[in-house]
Amino acid sequence: MKTGFFGLNITEGKEKYNDPRLNALAGKFEPKKTTFFYMEFAKDESVQCDAIAVKKSSLLDLLILDIEKCETRIKNSTDAGETGLMKKALSKLEEETPLCDLPFSEDEKAKLRAAGIVSLKPVIIVEEENPAADALIERILEKAGVLFFYTAGKTEVRSWPVPAGSDIVTCAGKIHTDLARGFIKADIVKFEDMMRAHNMNDARTQGFVRVVDRDYIIQPGEVIEIRYNV
Repeated sequence: MKTGFFGLNITEGKEKYNDPRLNALAGKFEPKKTTFFYMEFAKDESVQCDAIAVKKSSLLDLLILDIEKCETRIKNSTDAGETGLMKKALSKLEEETPLCDLPFSEDEKAKLRAAGIVSLKPVIIVEEENPAADALIERILEKAGVLFFYTAGKTEVRSWPVPAGSDIVTCAGKIHTDLARGFIKADIVKFEDMMRAHNMNDARTQGFVRVVDRDYIIQPGEVIEIRYNV
């Protein structure tokens, strides 16, 4: 995941997220490998990114890009619906409100994206110039609606980011396409329950494991094992 930033004194490049759940699972399983989530930060980037972090005092520097695009569309468009939408967006931008914070319809969002509006992406506004990296990453993930599920064993403990509301087959495909293609069922354990068990088999013995079908919606922090047949 890539985040553009404006007005912040943070390091460009990839930053490891020291996920407390992942660290706890790694401490329990002592795997050969622990795979962390990394967020990439890019200075003054608003187009080729998934989210944006901006210092409050620099917010207008970001929004001016969208203001200019809206004004151009209003001037050149012959579509009354588009013009009305751009005027609505412009009024909020001039109030220094990122458009991600407004309840646009999916159709309106599509039109705004087509116009190249960048503040429709998740935007977090930061008060301090030197935010702590992990805290910043947590805020960005929350704003972007991203959660983690986990796989855990002696070979590897790993965090997997997915959009909130993802079904278990989507999660299986995140791990490997074969797991989604041959999906049968999945074993699900809450993080807190996994920490009370020795391993997945012990979690089953203690009744912590739920067996779910393909329509199951993943919840934050769950540890999963996929049953599949290819």
